[in-house]
Amino acid sequence: MGINQSKSPGDHKFSARKPTFDLSALSGEWHRGSAFLTAWENAFSMLFPLGEQSFINSVTFFKDQIDDPKLLKEISDFQEQEAVHRMQHLKYNRLLCKLRGYDLEEIEAPLQKRIAWYRENISARRRLAGTVAAEHLTAILADDLLRHKDHFKGSDENIAKIWKWHAVEETEHKAVAFDVHVAVGGTIQERRQALLFTTFYIHKDILKIVCMMLKQNGKLWNLREWFNGFVILFIKPGVYRRIFISWLAFFRKDFHPWKKDNRNLIGEWETESFPNY
Repeated sequence: MGINQSKSPGDHKFSARKPTFDLSALSGEWHRGSAFLTAWENAFSMLFPLGEQSFINSVTFFKDQIDDPKLLKEISDFQEQEAVHRMQHLKYNRLLCKLRGYDLEEIEAPLQKRIAWYRENISARRRLAGTVAAEHLTAILADDLLRHKDHFKGSDENIAKIWKWHAVEETEHKAVAFDVHVAVGGTIQERRQALLFTTFYIHKDILKIVCMMLKQNGKLWNLREWFNGFVILFIKPGVYRRIFISWLAFFRKDFHPWKKDNRNLIGEWETESFPNY
């Protein structure tokens, strides 16, 4: 294997931050005052503690096969960032369930079962391809969140902070799993298949969790909530409409996450969050 296995920009470096957040607004409909949109974002958070640990395991499994010092450092920093994400979203989820009466064990049980099945039945390289796919999804959603200020319009500023921080760090390490997969002989076919399956199962899980939350809140059959949520997600401003071309780009033969260098968004977030530094 060659020594230049990392394909991230030569001067790109990152490390884990350890912020604190005021999450008290989780007690209500913190996202645009919408029960559906609040449940949608909260459902994403429910996937992260188990998902992030799975991502860490799939990448570090191949660490001994990497001989590029830069990529090895990126793997280490990826592991640290994802570990912090896992802990922050575990705090988020536990507080959310306490405040809203959701059953965290019931929500996580199907995810735990599927991850265990993958571990027993899917090869390590294909599990890594799944991580590559999931990291692509989080990266393009992060880019949209940081690029378009309308994402959290009318939402609680304190809750928005945890999502913006997470988006920044997903942007910083967006190519690590991809570069490891390529370095250990992973194929484009594995990555393409993984993106299709991962996109389906992540959103299947989110929709199921959203239904559970809305049922608990007495809003499951509120058609106005569903309609307004659909409009915001797919039409105006249309987060999923905006990211579709970036999602498709993954299928290009020459695709690499850093073909789109969006580090300026990291700098803008740092300026906004730490204006005196």
